[in-house]
Amino acid sequence: MRKYLFAGLLVWLPLAITVGVLMWAINLMDGMFHGVLVGLQRLFHGSEHADGSQNLVDLLMSVPGLGVILLVLLLLITGMLVTNMVGAWWLKQWNNLLSHIPIVKSIYVSVKQVSDTLFSTNGNAFREAVMVQYPREGSWTIAFVTGKPTGEVAAQLPGEHLSLYVPTTPNPTSGFFLMMPREACRPLRMSVDEALKYIISMGVVSPPAGILVPPEGADPNRVG
Repeated sequence: MRKYLFAGLLVWLPLAITVGVLMWAINLMDGMFHGVLVGLQRLFHGSEHADGSQNLVDLLMSVPGLGVILLVLLLLITGMLVTNMVGAWWLKQWNNLLSHIPIVKSIYVSVKQVSDTLFSTNGNAFREAVMVQYPREGSWTIAFVTGKPTGEVAAQLPGEHLSLYVPTTPNPTSGFFLMMPREACRPLRMSVDEALKYIISMGVVSPPAGILVPPEGADPNRVG
C-alpha cells in the first residue's frame, strides 16, 4: 500500500503543482486586468452610454484568462514598436527619463542591466554550464558562464578569466558571482536546463550522462 501511494503521489504531485502555479499566475493577471476594468466602469458611469459600457465591462470580466491574452498582445505590440527606428528612439528617451529620477533610477537601471544581459539574443549569459571547484579545492559545483570580465577588473586579472554565476540550492535565483581562470573551468555538454534541474533537485534528478570536455591544453585529471 505504501509503495503504491508513493508511486501515485509521484505521478500527480508535479501535475498538481504545475496547475497550481499556472492558475496562480492567470488569476494574478486577471486580477490586474479586473482593476483596469473597474476603473473604466467608474469612468463611464453616468455617461449617456453607461448601459452599453456596463454590459461590455461585464462581458470582459466574465472571460477567463483574458488578462493573459492581453498581456501577451501587449508584449507583442511593444516588441514590434521598439524594434523599428522610431520606436527605438522613443525607448531611448524613456530610459533617459527614468534614469534621471531619484530613487527610481537606482532600481530601474539595475533591473534593466540584468534583464538585458539575461534575455539578450546576442548575449552569452547562461548559455553554458561548467564545473568548478568551489568553495574550496576538491569540492565541485556547477556554475553558469555569464561572460568575461572587462574594463578595470579584467586589467587586474592575469590571463583569461570567465565570469561565473554559482546558484544556490534549491533556490537558483540567489547565488554567488565568481571570476575564475578559464583553465579552472570544466565545460559540460549538458544543457543549461538540465543543469538547473540537477541543481534545484539537489542532485536527485540526474541529467543524461554527459562527457566532460577538458580545456585545451589542460590535464583532464586535474583542474586549476
